[in-house]
Formats: sequence, structure tokens, C-alpha cells
Amino acid sequence: MIRVLLVDDHEMVRLGVSSYLSIQKDIEVIGEAENGAQGYEKALALRPDVILMDLVMEVMDGIESTKKILKDWPEAKILIVTSFLLKTSTAHEIADAIRATYQGERVLEPEVTTKMMDQLSNRHRHVLHEELTNREQEILLLIAQGMSNQEIADELFITLKTVKTHVSNILAKLEVEDRTQAAIYAFKHGLIK
Repeated sequence: MIRVLLVDDHEMVRLGVSSYLSIQKDIEVIGEAENGAQGYEKALALRPDVILMDLVMEVMDGIESTKKILKDWPEAKILIVTSFLLKTSTAHEIADAIRATYQGERVLEPEVTTKMMDQLSNRHRHVLHEELTNREQEILLLIAQGMSNQEIADELFITLKTVKTHVSNILAKLEVEDRTQAAIYAFKHGLIK
């Protein structure tokens, strides 16, 4: 018997999938969760054979929940779905996807793959430089133009100590080691016009 945990924030979807699966002879729903945080807790408590994980949820989304589960339980088998895909898939397709996941196959619908990759890359690509203040962005551009700290201080009429503080904040926020890497980051992300 394949023991399944359903993680979805729509009660009707959970009810529908649960009733789909209850008619399968080899699949049993052993638990349900209405968000990623609950899903994480129930996954570790129940240790299901397969976790059916919705992608978009309040409190904690499916990507975050999946990462947390796999960090604490690397052997977990998680089938990521979206409510849209659940609505467009047949009961038979969902049951087959659960069986395939249980067998160790990777089952990920193309739309889900695209959505996950977009979410992950957008998160990382935008968040880093969007954390910079206007002044830090200004200083980053001057660093990219090859100016020294003293030249930046003279250009902006601020003290050298203030420039150094801004530079160390920029390096920390962009997760880079030095000024050269910061300049490369700025060019790579189109911050230099």
C-alpha cells in the first residue's frame, strides 16, 4: 500500500483528490495539510511514502516546504503539483504519477518545472540588488566605473569612512567577496546602463 500525504490549501481539491485515491487498491491517503508549514510537520511525523505537494499556498509555499522536508528527511518522495494541474489531470493520471514517484521516478509536469525554475531564479536574481538603498546603488555604479573609495567620497561629498561602510554593505547584500565581484554583478544584471 502506498501511503500518501496531501498538502494543498484548497479543501475541495483535497477532498476531490482524496476521493479519487480512495478507489485505488494500492494507494491510501494517511494525512492532509492545508499549507506548507503543516505539510512539513506532518511529513516528518507520518513519514508517508509519497507527498502530493501543491506549489502555491499561503503561510509557506510548496517550494519552501519541499526544501525544508528534504533538508530534514532527504529520502522523502515528493510529487509537486498545482491546483490547475490537478483539475486538468484525470484520477488515473494522478494515481499513476503517485505510483511513479513511489518507484523513484521523477515526475514533474512541464508547467510546474517552468514555474519552479522561474520562482527560484527570480527570487535570487532580483532580491539581491533590490535590497540596495539608492545611495548604495549609486556607489555600486561608481565602483563599476573603477573609482576608488577616496574618489567616490570626493564625487559624492561624503567621508571616506561612510563610503567604506556603504561598500561593505553592498558586498554583504550582493553576496560577493570584493569590489571586482560587485562590479561584475552590476554588469551581469544590467545595472550599468
